[in-house]
Amino acid sequence: MSAPSEETVRAEVRAWLEANWDPSLSLVEWRGILADSGWGVPHWPEDWYGRGLPQALVPAVEEEFQRIDAVGVAKVGIRMLAAATLLEHGSDMHKEKFLRRILTGEDTWCQLFSEPGSGSDLAGAATRADLKDDKWIINGQKVWTTSAHHAQYGLLLARTDWDAVKHQGLSYFVLDIEQPGVEVHPLRQMNGHASFNQVFFTDAVIEPEFQVGELGEGWKIATTTLMHERRGADALRSWAQVSQAEGRCYEDARAEVVTVMEPYKWYPQRAGRVDLVLERARESGAIDDAVTRDEIAKLMIMAKSAEWTARRARAAQLQGRPQGPEGSLGKLASSHVARAAARVHTSLSGADAMLTGSDGERDGVIAEILVSAPATSIAGGTDEIQRNIISERVLRLPKEPRTDTDRPFRDVPRNTVS
Repeated sequence: MSAPSEETVRAEVRAWLEANWDPSLSLVEWRGILADSGWGVPHWPEDWYGRGLPQALVPAVEEEFQRIDAVGVAKVGIRMLAAATLLEHGSDMHKEKFLRRILTGEDTWCQLFSEPGSGSDLAGAATRADLKDDKWIINGQKVWTTSAHHAQYGLLLARTDWDAVKHQGLSYFVLDIEQPGVEVHPLRQMNGHASFNQVFFTDAVIEPEFQVGELGEGWKIATTTLMHERRGADALRSWAQVSQAEGRCYEDARAEVVTVMEPYKWYPQRAGRVDLVLERARESGAIDDAVTRDEIAKLMIMAKSAEWTARRARAAQLQGRPQGPEGSLGKLASSHVARAAARVHTSLSGADAMLTGSDGERDGVIAEILVSAPATSIAGGTDEIQRNIISERVLRLPKEPRTDTDRPFRDVPRNTVS
């Protein structure tokens, strides 16, 4: 059966919105109606809150929502990584239990991957999952976990087989964060925010049905999550764009930004705020300096190239192609852009770029850029990891020599200094 035309889809979603959009509803009520209609995520399968439309038609649907300022489903944050992962690897029970509440925004998620002892070597995770009395018992520690302080569920990568090689001994779970065996401690960042947390597990319990995929498939499933994360690395730049119109739905959406989305408040700054550069250069008169213009031109060229890379990734997604290494290209490009933007902002402000709060440029936004930009080179996989992925999977170069992939994980040295 051929896909409907864009005109047909626009007409259908416009008619549905005219008959159903009601800003006086609560945000959860409206999103529930929207999720059940399939128009919230029209590219999802019809059996799971979608309409089975091609990705290429999604922008047309979104434009119809924007045309009348209608609120969409909850699409931002780790919960959408959870949704994408569960759609691909989860059981029907997982999809039935979690997907609708992800779309309504009733549940918040976190990603329990990174550990203090393994850094960017995700496959070196040492958090234990031991099967006892038909339940998984979790012990260990995760770190740099965004939103864990208010999450209901976490995507957990844990080691279930210490006698297998490192990549094959991992399994993937959905963990209930709000249980006695889980302790969450916020980490204060140098930019003043506390988006990240360290999470400790002491005999936390996971029922067997909340294992995702087969035993030992954790690395494969985690790769799916990471590919979606890298492909959508710039998706949070517009996190706070909520209408100021009147109505219960709008009020709830604004409250969501202040609470649930608070950990992402500084994400536009970590991306470098390229959007502010030309405006500031004109205001300060620095645009008349030849050297400054050269640096701005270099930044704009780099930013536009990164945008085109992101568009290629989106085009691949629209064509239904699986997540691939192009996400690493975009992720690495965003790191270069953020660092270049921080340098340009510094050149425009001089020493004043170090002033925070109301004393600083743009009420301290410029100073926040300088201390936030380094995070782009770390979060979601370091620049070094992205370069390895690009070299091995795109350029087909030989892999780095490894000494930890051909023996049981229990025999691999960890946290040692040579």
